[in-house]
Amino acid sequence: MNTRNKNKTNSFFTNSRWGLCYNPFYFVRKELYEGIAKHAPHLKGKLIDLGCGTKPYQHLFTQVESYTGLDIAVSGNSDGKSAIDLYYDGVTFPLENNSIDVLFSSETFEHIFNLPVIVAEIQRVVKPGGHILITCPFFWPEHEVPYDYARYSSFAITHMLNEQGFDIVEHTKTGHYLQTVWQAKALYRYFIINRFPLLKPVLFLLFITPLFLWGSLLNKIMPQSMKRKDLYLNHIILAKKR
Repeated sequence: MNTRNKNKTNSFFTNSRWGLCYNPFYFVRKELYEGIAKHAPHLKGKLIDLGCGTKPYQHLFTQVESYTGLDIAVSGNSDGKSAIDLYYDGVTFPLENNSIDVLFSSETFEHIFNLPVIVAEIQRVVKPGGHILITCPFFWPEHEVPYDYARYSSFAITHMLNEQGFDIVEHTKTGHYLQTVWQAKALYRYFIINRFPLLKPVLFLLFITPLFLWGSLLNKIMPQSMKRKDLYLNHIILAKKR
């Protein structure tokens, strides 16, 4: 199971109350959604969504000319509702050189064993001056097993992109040390609560919702100097091909 809940709709984040009450991945999903929403409306042209699943973020890319989902046939995600338009063999995309304006990929890089090869393939198909918008986790349990291969530091992921001809426009680390700890506590409690399906709604409200409420409050009043970024949830990277 994909514990990051990647292919679920994100519409509940328009009302943060529901996310706080019912989503055990609240901090990680909220930060991801807001980070993608910040960049998506500014990207234009032909877009490829690598590892698209059900294209949960497609509605955010309001200015693109076309939106095409690209994925691999065999993965650890068993969701039968995927909206894949094109398949690739794990090495080569069925796309011409310099043929797309934007490549978007969310929570997919950790599932690619030969990532340097795929980054080179991304470089091949993106036009000079084109953009990539990438998200991948720094902190998260193993998921979509056995197809979970890596976690990348900020130095590793930026070096890999730079080496393949991409200049970083903006690199955001979502969350911070304490948010990551709160999210981990909520996730651990959720795994325990799952053992009691009949009591799950009540136990969630008693033991998980308070974590997110308390964490959200502290996050608002905590000074920036205390928000350490050496432990964080996700990378969100906007880069441009030279």
